[in-house]
Amino acid sequence: MSAGVVAQLIGTSLLGHQATTQLAAFALASAVLAPVTAAVSGGLRGMAPFIAACRDRPAEALPILKDARWLTVGLGTVGAGVMLGVPLIARVSGVPHEVLAEFGMLPLLLALQVLLFSAGSGANGMLIALGHSRLVLRSSLSSTAVEIILLLTLVPGMGIQGTGIALLVSTALALTVSNVLLLRIPDLAGQSLWPGRPRPREILRMAKVGIPMSATLVIKFTVMGGVTYAAARTGADGGAAHAILISLEGFLGLVGFAVVQAVTPEIARAASPGEVRRLNRAALAITAAGLLAGGLMLLFLGEVVLGLFTSDATVLALALVLLPLLAVYALTNNCAIVMSWSLMGLKRSTWSLGSAGAGYGVLALAMTPAAAAWGLAGLWVALTASSVLILGMQTVGFMRHSARVGSALEASRR
Repeated sequence: MSAGVVAQLIGTSLLGHQATTQLAAFALASAVLAPVTAAVSGGLRGMAPFIAACRDRPAEALPILKDARWLTVGLGTVGAGVMLGVPLIARVSGVPHEVLAEFGMLPLLLALQVLLFSAGSGANGMLIALGHSRLVLRSSLSSTAVEIILLLTLVPGMGIQGTGIALLVSTALALTVSNVLLLRIPDLAGQSLWPGRPRPREILRMAKVGIPMSATLVIKFTVMGGVTYAAARTGADGGAAHAILISLEGFLGLVGFAVVQAVTPEIARAASPGEVRRLNRAALAITAAGLLAGGLMLLFLGEVVLGLFTSDATVLALALVLLPLLAVYALTNNCAIVMSWSLMGLKRSTWSLGSAGAGYGVLALAMTPAAAAWGLAGLWVALTASSVLILGMQTVGFMRHSARVGSALEASRR
């Protein structure tokens, strides 16, 4: 997981040193790309509990992947249309004209990336659920190496257009490698990944888990996109500082995001409340340890780290003051992600949807007044408070649903 985030950090750094307005424009496009990609990813994540049950029978898992892709192609087609509307969204949101002028071909490049991602994704998730997570490293490293080379080559001359090209090419390579590796599993050799005829009943069964997860992520990243636009309305400096902080949060959350992908199939196979809760506690412990270590590193080396992303003294000062809030937000947000994926392993993703609706609903109402009254600092206080609320609600849901694991298993056997 770190490979892709490293590439994102390099892209942010290159744009930050090139022009503050370009970094702000890329942050705005990314703010729209995040919920769009999340919608597709959520549909794919719904297949994890079903594939986990087929670990010893990989051939039975392949039709599940095909069902998931029928779901994500529809989501991706809508998402690509949304990406094409990024300049209009930014204009309506009151983004400064100098930032609007930087978009160029980036929305089109990102729309193509979304279509490609929706049609070919899921192989890495299936490899993890089947116990072949080491193979994921190959596709991640190869695609990230290409993306970094393209970023270093294209961004100095093309700006944010270069970042779009790098992302599109690296996505194509990652999908190609991951799908080839999937078909090298002995039981899948010679199989076709073409979706074939849709199976409505199976797609609907998976959608009951995947669609709430997809909706949860769409709510989260749509509101987070709104936060980015609220930051941009404080000025190009505020938008750039926010972009750097969000990129660093992604880096801090690497441990948690990797852990949840590994623990979800295990929770799906767990046979008792005690086993489910032990797995969840282990995931929370690893995530919290990683976040605390990363947060302390940022607090001690903040100015040095932030200097890698910008040479603008105003942007640097804005971001530096907010590092303690970033550390708290990263910890609570990633612990909430662990709880959300644990609920998905229990096939109870609707509780995550309700928690996200409440927490991010409060944030949506608070972000504009907070930014207007207290600037970027007020925005990050509101962001942190919403993550604490979501974590609390998801913890209650997990304790409630994990207590029913044994009875649910017996009911499914009957």
